Amino acid sequence: MECQINRRAVLKTGVLAGITAAITTTGFDAVPAFAATGDAAILNSALDLEHQAIWAYSVAAPKLSATDVGNTIKALALRNQADHKEHRDALTNIIRGLGKVPSEAKDGYDVSPYIKAGEGNLDNDANIAKLALALEVDAAIAYNDAFSKLKAVPHLKAAATIAPDEAAHAAAIRGVFHSLIATVQFVPAAFLSANTRDQWVLKV
Repeated sequence: MECQINRRAVLKTGVLAGITAAITTTGFDAVPAFAATGDAAILNSALDLEHQAIWAYSVAAPKLSATDVGNTIKALALRNQADHKEHRDALTNIIRGLGKVPSEAKDGYDVSPYIKAGEGNLDNDANIAKLALALEVDAAIAYNDAFSKLKAVPHLKAAATIAPDEAAHAAAIRGVFHSLIATVQFVPAAFLSANTRDQWVLKV
C-alpha cells in the first residue's frame, strides 16, 4: 500500500477530516482572492484526509468478522464512511466553486505508522476498530488545529459548526469498546487535542 498517511503531517497541515454539506457555495463571490487561494489549499488538505478515510473504511470493512461484534463495528464503519463521502462531495464542490482543482483520491494509503505504533491493525475486529479510532482522533485533532487558518467567514463558521463531527466518530467507536469493556469511556478527556491524544486512542 502506498505510504501517504503521516500523523505529524496530519496534525500540522490537515484541517477537518470532515466538512459536511453545511458548507455551501453561498457567498463565494464575496470571498476575497487571497482568502480563496489560501482556503482552497487548506480545504484540499481536508479533502485528502477524506479520501484517506473513505479508503481506510473500504479496506477494513470486508476484513471484519460476521460475529455480533464484527457486524456492530461494520455498521458503524459504514456509517462513518458515509459521513466522509458527504464531506468529500461538499469539499469538492467548495473547491471547484473557488475556481480551484480538487485533489484526487489515490489508489492506496499506508496505515503502517499506526500499526507500528500499536494503535490498531487489520488482523481482527478489535484491532480494526482501534485503527479506525486512531485515524478519527487524528482527523479531529487536525481539524481543530487548522480550521482557524481559514480566511473566509463562511468557511470559518462552517468549520466551527462541523468540528464536533470527527470527535463524535471517535466517541462512537469508543462506545463500541465501552459496550464490551465498561472501563472504556466514550469521552476519556475534557479536550480532544494533541496533548490528550494518548487518552483517546486504544493500544493493541
